[in-house]
Amino acid sequence: MLSGIPIPKDAVRPSETVLVNITPQETRVAVLEENNICELHIERNSGHSLVGNIYLGVVKRVLPGMQSAFIDIGLERAAFLHIVDVLEQRRNPDETQRIEHMLFEGQSVLVQVIKDPINTKGARLSTQISLAGRFLVHLPQEDHIGISQRIEDDAERSSLRERLNNLLPENACHGYIIRTNAENASDDQLQSDINYLTKVWEHIQKQAKIQPPETLLYQDLPLSLRVLRDMFSLDTHKILVDSTENHRRMTQFAEQYVQGALGRIELFKGERPLFETHNIEQEIARALQPRVNLNFGSYLIIESTEAMTTIDVNTGGFVGARNFDETIFRTNLEACHTIARELRLRNLGGIIIIDFIDRTLPFLPRPGPSENAANRVLRNPTRNRPRSAPLRCPSLPHFGRSECHRLVPRRRITIAGDVDRLYRQTDFAGSRNRLHAGTIRYCVALKIKGRLKTFQTAFSADGVQFFTVGNFQT
Repeated sequence: MLSGIPIPKDAVRPSETVLVNITPQETRVAVLEENNICELHIERNSGHSLVGNIYLGVVKRVLPGMQSAFIDIGLERAAFLHIVDVLEQRRNPDETQRIEHMLFEGQSVLVQVIKDPINTKGARLSTQISLAGRFLVHLPQEDHIGISQRIEDDAERSSLRERLNNLLPENACHGYIIRTNAENASDDQLQSDINYLTKVWEHIQKQAKIQPPETLLYQDLPLSLRVLRDMFSLDTHKILVDSTENHRRMTQFAEQYVQGALGRIELFKGERPLFETHNIEQEIARALQPRVNLNFGSYLIIESTEAMTTIDVNTGGFVGARNFDETIFRTNLEACHTIARELRLRNLGGIIIIDFIDRTLPFLPRPGPSENAANRVLRNPTRNRPRSAPLRCPSLPHFGRSECHRLVPRRRITIAGDVDRLYRQTDFAGSRNRLHAGTIRYCVALKIKGRLKTFQTAFSADGVQFFTVGNFQT
């Protein structure tokens, strides 16, 4: 049974500062709340995500036994399409259909990537196309209107549906999903989103008729512009960008699509690097460690596996000031604050087991309403952010072991996954040793400051090419 503790809709949300660091190799975005990093997004220019890309593919092979097909979209490996991701099957999930009756070898088909290639597996595809805007997601092959599940108020959901219906043409046959950001959107902003998404879909259709198979027809916005589309909100205090060219691009994009962000986009001109000024590099290194220190000597141990994530709360050296009961409660309450932040920062999802310090010992008084406050603290930081995945967990009776569930966004490259690979170790084909990326960044920073005359290391050809571009030429 999920906790029924209400979260106030008007709960106070701390202001955000968004840092955008851009180099020739990658774009990094950090979201700070009260000077604490809560989210980190990274996009490598040489290997960015394909999720959201739309291709004109060609069917290479149909496998009736697996009810799937391999589609060539111009990548190194053929992509994979399962029948559950075929539009006809999704429209009629209760009807048994056969993929060999829908597709044949050599057929051209419009597909969208829903999962990136992993190791030897190709990308996963869907024939159901979706185009994300700031307030709406356009479903050009559907005819219904959906609403984000994070908008829970029934009156608000009905109002948004009615407003969108009034804005759509009478003969409109396309579907939309109303995003959480649309709660505070005006009719003009919704209409602007409709016009933009309609033009994008018309362009894709036009290109599909004139382009040959295995062609990329649509690619999602780069990370620096998705900051404005997906992350900017009324709680965003300012957006700092350390690239003059990208500051100009973001300003132009904001003028056309996100006018409210115009006065908050600032060009960072500090002498020290942007991330170093705000101690982001140290926070990244800390987030890669399983141990998270709390105040007064207590700490968490966070361990992730393919099946689940476990979080163990420990008092450590914290002995409290009054009594044992208060010590345990204060430790558990602080752990709730930190766990909610770490879930966002590491982008942890799936099954999450939290082992709080048990308060059910015979000599302790029976816990009261304080546990409800702790439960609210644990759930509130993730639910109050429109873009943050909600955390669902049972109530915390007696602060025992709690099982929580969180569905993470699919379009994120964060510490929980690839960031660990990008920062903990950087591999290049042919290199025997693994190079710590943070070491390279530190050496480059010292070289720029004039505090390091030279440093030497050995790379393969791929490594040399990577580190002799742009800022790394120093």
